[in-house]
Amino acid sequence: MSVTQERSAAAPEPPAPERRPGRLARAVAKVRAGLPRTGLAALAGLLLALAFPPYDLWPLSLLGVAALSLLTRGRTVRQAAWTGFAFGFPFFLMLLSWLRVVGWDATVGLSIVEALFMLLLGAGLAVTSRLPAWPLWAACLWVTQEWARDRMPLGGFPWGRLAFANTATPYTPLAAIGGAPLVTFAVALSGALLAWAALRLRGPRRAPRAAALAGLGAVAALLAGYLVPVPTKADDTVEVAIVQGNVPNPGMDFLGRPMMVLNNHASATERLAADIRAGQVQRPDVVIWPENSSDLDPFSDPLAYQRIDEAVKAVGLPTLVGTLVDGPDQQHVQNEGIVWDPKTGPGASYTKQHPVPFGEYVPFRAQLMKVVTRLQRVARDFWPGDHNGVMQLGPARIGDVICFEVAYDEIVRDTVDSGARVLVVQTNNATYARTGQPEQQLAMSRLRAVEHGRAVLIAATSGISAVIAPDGTVEQRTQELTPAELSATVPLRDGTTVADRIGATPEWTLAVGGLLACGAGLLVARRRRGSAGTPAAGESLDQVVP
Repeated sequence: MSVTQERSAAAPEPPAPERRPGRLARAVAKVRAGLPRTGLAALAGLLLALAFPPYDLWPLSLLGVAALSLLTRGRTVRQAAWTGFAFGFPFFLMLLSWLRVVGWDATVGLSIVEALFMLLLGAGLAVTSRLPAWPLWAACLWVTQEWARDRMPLGGFPWGRLAFANTATPYTPLAAIGGAPLVTFAVALSGALLAWAALRLRGPRRAPRAAALAGLGAVAALLAGYLVPVPTKADDTVEVAIVQGNVPNPGMDFLGRPMMVLNNHASATERLAADIRAGQVQRPDVVIWPENSSDLDPFSDPLAYQRIDEAVKAVGLPTLVGTLVDGPDQQHVQNEGIVWDPKTGPGASYTKQHPVPFGEYVPFRAQLMKVVTRLQRVARDFWPGDHNGVMQLGPARIGDVICFEVAYDEIVRDTVDSGARVLVVQTNNATYARTGQPEQQLAMSRLRAVEHGRAVLIAATSGISAVIAPDGTVEQRTQELTPAELSATVPLRDGTTVADRIGATPEWTLAVGGLLACGAGLLVARRRRGSAGTPAAGESLDQVVP
């Protein structure tokens, strides 16, 4: 044996290289590792949904914000984005469960679309968690998310704003200064400060004093509303009667046979007239009917015109009638509130400016009709109005908004800015009766009362009709699916709130602040990666961010 052969025989064989797990195995491992965080995010989203009507557990809105802040802090952008989606999807699925009347596919589809904004929010929270005073930027980002969701896609869908879970809480008076965006900001700031306090009470770097200061900051944001005066003094009053005629069948087929809903409201008005003549009810100055109280176009159907005219003449008072009328091209339909005078008949009108996509018009109709046959129920698209709802109804200059429009800041604000002394919300929630949706819309109307210092009158076909004072107090309300009439002395106001005078400035300021904070967070992260090295794949930002 040669020397070379002896050395070769004596030398140990090199160890076999370790086999790295396959791509699928690594992906499964990542999913398993993230399951606890995903589950906690989903639970937090459900808790946030419980803060909204019909549950009204408003303190859970703070806990929801705090939980999302903790679950996204120190995460990579991708991890935090998924956490935001895992938070948002169950939140919207529960909040919008009333849409199941249309179909669970619609509920799930809309929840996914809305949850995509929470995905972006989660990513933004992770990025800004690298900055000093990150609870402030987190609160700004909640406003940024709502700003975008209120406008996109297809005109936006503002349901689920933090402000709408806090329409009868210590935060509510802030609406008189900065509208719904300022209420959202204050709620989100309290929640983020609670998260910051929780972080300071755990780990080796515990700081109880700092945690206490953060807790005090959260309480200060909560109590700040008590320092805000809510104007309620009346410049004049008007006697109002609201008629809720009810519908034959709640759900998708609430109209029943033609003329049924109209007859319900006309007959209720005639009973009101008889009670006035008998001295059982004080004579009002005006009468208000809800959206779709006439299920037929009175201008094209003589019987509908006659029935409305008979009822209005019987009560002898100017009446706001809600009806659908043919659009200017006869291929569309308009959702209108019409001032009907007992002597001169129909006069001024307001056409809903913001029709609901897939409910009142079908985007991409030609393509979608082939796939979703249910959309054929929307036989004609609604034609949007081009002006606000300020009209003279008897002695009152009212501001009419129709149904979902109460959720949109700019529509209500424009009405008040144009001289409305009282707000009227004509609505038809018969499709969603007893699903929680009418309660959610009632809450929005309460916030609008405080925001603009105006009484709000809700007239609903099947409920909930209500009289809301300028301070947001519900003075009267009806039960659902019950014929009813409300009579009230309502304050008329000319003064404006700070929120009216400064308009959308707080929203834009806070929303842009959130975006700028994201940009600053990305710059900080880039500099730290340059000095400390890029984190390894899957490494959390906790390892590079103190």
